[in-house]
Amino acid sequence: MIDIKLLRDDPDLVRASQRARGDDEGLVDEVLGADERRRSTLQEFEAARAEQKSVSKDVGKAMGALGAARKQGGDTAELEAAANQARERAGALSERVKALEAAAGEAGSAYEQGLRKIGNIIIDGVPAGGEDNFTVREVDGDPTTFDFEPLDHLELGERLGAIDMERGAKVGGSRFYFLTGVGAQLELALLNMGIAQAVHHGFTPMITPTLVKADVMQGAGFLDAHADEVYRLEADDLYLTGTSEVALAGYHAGEILDLSDGPKRYAGWSACYRREAGSYGKDTRGIVRVHQFHKVEMFSYCAPQDAEQEHERLLMWERDMLAKIEVPYRIIDTAAGDLGNPAARKFDCEAWVPTQKRYRELTSTSNCTTYQARRLNTRYRTPEGRTETVATLNGTLATTRWLVAILENHQQADGSVVVPHALQPFLGLEVLRPV
Repeated sequence: MIDIKLLRDDPDLVRASQRARGDDEGLVDEVLGADERRRSTLQEFEAARAEQKSVSKDVGKAMGALGAARKQGGDTAELEAAANQARERAGALSERVKALEAAAGEAGSAYEQGLRKIGNIIIDGVPAGGEDNFTVREVDGDPTTFDFEPLDHLELGERLGAIDMERGAKVGGSRFYFLTGVGAQLELALLNMGIAQAVHHGFTPMITPTLVKADVMQGAGFLDAHADEVYRLEADDLYLTGTSEVALAGYHAGEILDLSDGPKRYAGWSACYRREAGSYGKDTRGIVRVHQFHKVEMFSYCAPQDAEQEHERLLMWERDMLAKIEVPYRIIDTAAGDLGNPAARKFDCEAWVPTQKRYRELTSTSNCTTYQARRLNTRYRTPEGRTETVATLNGTLATTRWLVAILENHQQADGSVVVPHALQPFLGLEVLRPV
């Protein structure tokens, strides 16, 4: 979530970010109002509780005095009246304290829920608008052309004995598939190449859990606007992750990190699951948009002032991987309205898909600044000894969808596919041939 101090000090900045995202600006005033109610009610509660403690002492004194007078056999009428008055006052205060505590809890809940709905503050330069309002940052390579009629990745995959959608649907339903033979080998080779590159650059490889608790999924920012994309196991109150980013964001939850040697970087390999809610009729052919896939995800913890520079590093490592699979691609600066709530900026790398005659997203990298870490209470110790919230970033090195670009861009007239040179040592083949 965003920093409440920033919201209080500069609400217009938050409003501008909400406008750029196409989100509700009114949330800003709702949260500020809830915050004011929460703080004022808490002050009343604390004052009433302090008064309650004082009155409780008065009750004790009055009862003590009454008891002593009764032992001495003197007139106790005034003392009894004072004791009753003190007890009545204590009872009334007890009810008031309970009511104020409940009111503070309600105001706090409204404040917390409202604050979680506000997206991360976008970074200067992020284009405003929706999905189609991105700006092209750079283009690498010319679109692939052929002197024959190219096949799409599914037909190529079927001829190669690499993809079986029919049996995938039989077993799991629509948007499920089998990778078979060289298809399975090709995915494993690609993911292993991603891990090898990550390790070379100092990342710690991780095989992550794909089921996480609600607080981790919530903390990573995946149960807000896009909760309908997430699979939930109700009996266990666990969630299937759509990216190892979630588990890696939770890895250091509640901890204070030592970043004196620079960012902590992890490369998570996991199966990923997405409901693809709202995508009915989109990309129903092949493996572009599916419910289950594999992915190698970079995840970085760094000091907030280093986050933009770290974002550029993640993008550079994504470029290196795209160069290794030898496909034309472009990089776009994603518009604010197409960002998830945690991201302050996101760069998408889109590869050319010849049969679709357009670029399709293969990978992205997001700078989430302190949004996720604030929710998950992940901090670092500054050189001055203070503890502050860390920044988190993520970026994809390889995923199942990359097979689409590899197959289509490297196909030959006879239906075979040339394996990119950098991938050959991981696959052990130079050419994939129809079976």
